[in-house]
Amino acid sequence: MFTGQNYHGLIPAIALPFTSDYQIDDAELRKLAKWLVEHNGVVGVMTNGHTGEVFSLDSSERAEVTRIVADEVGDRTIVISSIVCEGIRTAVQDARAAKDAGAQALDIMPPHHWLRFGYQLAHVMEYFDAIAEATELDLIVHVYPAWTKAAYSADVMAELARLPYVKAFKMGERDMNRYARDIQTIRNVDPTKALLTCHDEYLLASMIQGIDGALVGFGTFIPGLISNLLDSVKAGDLERAMEIQKTIDPLKQAVYGNGEPTGEAHARMKVAMKIAGILKNSTSRPPTTGPDAVETEQIRVAVEGAGLLNTAIPSFAHNRG
Repeated sequence: MFTGQNYHGLIPAIALPFTSDYQIDDAELRKLAKWLVEHNGVVGVMTNGHTGEVFSLDSSERAEVTRIVADEVGDRTIVISSIVCEGIRTAVQDARAAKDAGAQALDIMPPHHWLRFGYQLAHVMEYFDAIAEATELDLIVHVYPAWTKAAYSADVMAELARLPYVKAFKMGERDMNRYARDIQTIRNVDPTKALLTCHDEYLLASMIQGIDGALVGFGTFIPGLISNLLDSVKAGDLERAMEIQKTIDPLKQAVYGNGEPTGEAHARMKVAMKIAGILKNSTSRPPTTGPDAVETEQIRVAVEGAGLLNTAIPSFAHNRG
């Protein structure tokens, strides 16, 4: 049944630890999931996102990742699985597998052939309806950047906001005009929908637009900082928020540079997590490549400058007792 869970807060899109021979590292994934949910302000975790290198996984591995995370923390927080498919048949199959694995909600990415060919409103509605009917789980709309052909128009956003099983929007327009427009569009249709920034590379700027939370890959690395940033924005304490963002900025620069999240950015973040003591192995699956020696040193300097060097649970984190 559609639950209407609480999506107001930080939801890290969890990185996926691999062994040195590119297998899913069950023990490390459990450890990471458990560590994440110990942070105040974390209301869920998402598996199989871009940060989790979903495109390197087959369907059975995607279900396995969700099963591991749900088994470890599903009794403590919402476990969301992202659905990344090209057609309705495979989307329904993967969605059912995610539910069977313990997912309590699904993040729906647009089929990637839409990136080239675009879509029609009927395509979008049929895709969402089929997944909802097959699973009866809450759905989260994964909004793609405005520069892609898979970006949803204002009319499509309004229609999605009217769907009773859509409970939240993962908003990644990366165009502040479109972002502001979409926030207003959704609020006008149904103000109960949770609006979540996924702008890892400019968190503060996107948070002050009146959103409810953040669903970001960066949250798998610095959940305490991002949760505190979100709390400060919601409290109207811009001065504190700006100070927290100053701490985040060098880490953001080391991971994302001046661009958007990419496979290589996620690989750099894994290296940062290893340097910080959060992961024991920074392996990414090919063809994604890790940072070179110069980039690794820049990451180490950023991690050290933020006070995170060789500490598995960063001192900034407000952990549950």
